[in-house]
Amino acid sequence: MEAVYRIGDFPKAVGRASNWGRTGKIPVTFRPYSAKADRYHKAMANTGADVVPLSPRKRLLAASIRLFYRNGIQATGVSELCEVAGVSKRTLYQLYGGKDELIAAYLEHMSDKQVIPVERKLFDDGLAPADRLAQLFDRPDPERFRGCPFHNASVELTTPGHPAQPVIHAYKENFCRRIADTAREAGLRDPEDLGRSLMLLYEGASALATSTGDVAAFDSARPVAEKLIREAAA
Repeated sequence: MEAVYRIGDFPKAVGRASNWGRTGKIPVTFRPYSAKADRYHKAMANTGADVVPLSPRKRLLAASIRLFYRNGIQATGVSELCEVAGVSKRTLYQLYGGKDELIAAYLEHMSDKQVIPVERKLFDDGLAPADRLAQLFDRPDPERFRGCPFHNASVELTTPGHPAQPVIHAYKENFCRRIADTAREAGLRDPEDLGRSLMLLYEGASALATSTGDVAAFDSARPVAEKLIREAAA
C-alpha cells in the first residue's frame, strides 16, 4: 500500500493514527526516526491501530516533503534528512543516488493531484467547474503556505541539467492543461487562452504571497479571475 503524503501532513512531529481505517492510507505524521529508538512505532503501538512500518525509502521521501517544503531545499542538508528519516547517509545514497535525485523524487511525488491543495480543488466533484476555477484563488492558510513547491524549487535549483528540472517543467505544463480542461468542462469560451490567463494570475498571486509573506495577494487576484470567468461565459 502506498502512502500519499500531502502538504500539511506534517504540522508537528507527533505520532497519531486517527485517519487509519477511514482513509486506507498509511499514517504519515510521525515522530523523528532514530537508529536507537523508533519512537514512531512505539507511539503507534499505543494507539491499538494496525501499523505498517514505512520502509527507509518512504521515510526519506516523507522527510524530504516535510523539510524541503517547510525549510527550503538548499537549507536542508543530507544530515538533517537522514536524522529525521532515521537512516544513514549511506542508505540515502544507495536508495536515491544523492540529494539531487531525492529532490526529483520529492517533486515527482508532489506532482500527484492528491498532494497539493490547489490541485485537489480542480478535482472537487462537489463544485461546478467554473466554481472550481474561482476556488483556485481562495486565500490559503498563512500558517502552512510556503508557496508553490515547484516554483520554489525552480528558484533554488539553478544548476543546468539538474534532474528535478524536467519534473518542474512537466508539472507546470500539466497544471496549465488541467486549468484549461476545467474551463472546457465548464463550457467557457476559448478554454486554452483562459487557462493560460488564469494560470498566469495564479502564479503571480502565489509568487507575490511567497515573497512578501502575505497571502492577501490571493484576495486581490480572485475578483480578476472571476471577471475573466464571467466574460468567458457570456
